[in-house]
Amino acid sequence: MSLLDKHSIIEKNATLLLVGSFLVVTIGGIVEIAPLFYLDNTIEKVEGMRPYSPLELAGRNIYIREGCYLCHSQMIRPFRDEVERYGHFSLAAESMYDHPFQWGSKRTGPDLARVGDRYSNEWHVQHLVDPRSVVPESVMPTYAFLKTTPLEVKDIKYHLEANKMVGVPYTQEMIDNAEADIKAQADPNASTSDLLARYPKAKVGDFDGNPASLTEMDALVAYLQMLGTLVDFSTYDDAAGSR
Repeated sequence: MSLLDKHSIIEKNATLLLVGSFLVVTIGGIVEIAPLFYLDNTIEKVEGMRPYSPLELAGRNIYIREGCYLCHSQMIRPFRDEVERYGHFSLAAESMYDHPFQWGSKRTGPDLARVGDRYSNEWHVQHLVDPRSVVPESVMPTYAFLKTTPLEVKDIKYHLEANKMVGVPYTQEMIDNAEADIKAQADPNASTSDLLARYPKAKVGDFDGNPASLTEMDALVAYLQMLGTLVDFSTYDDAAGSR
């Protein structure tokens, strides 16, 4: 009996086919999962990465709530056309504190992985209030309500605690100071030395154009202005080239 004839026996027997499929899937799963138990880290760490500040995390929550990820990816693939348009290709470590991550290739709008510091706060606010006033061909809906919606701050520490439970290295100091930090980051008159010690490179100051109030617009713009600014890619490239 040839091998092909033996294979036909399995194809004609539902029980054998089910058992065989189960064994193949089990072996494949073990091969993929087992190394994770003895590897110290499957993501190459890069200098500069840190957890989101409370204001950035609040902005990210709003970004997800409003479905921004449905039209904007945050994953620059290592192709020449993408790198030339958007900047350095994305590193896995840049998403190590994302739950969930914002990868993808669906781009009704441009990729936002490197949007931080590319435009002013005023530009972002105007773009969110009236997208077509700055990008005439835009199909993005308006988010003017963010500018008049107060940001809820009293529960921000619970968001940090929830992220800590899934592995984000928030310290107890960060959690205890979460409410003070979220207010200080958007207050141009606040002392931010402690905030910056906890969250290096955090953008501080008035984001929505109204320093007297803390709004959801403050949080979303703070999040956008942080994207892609934490890693010094010139240093990363030099280190990668020396290996």
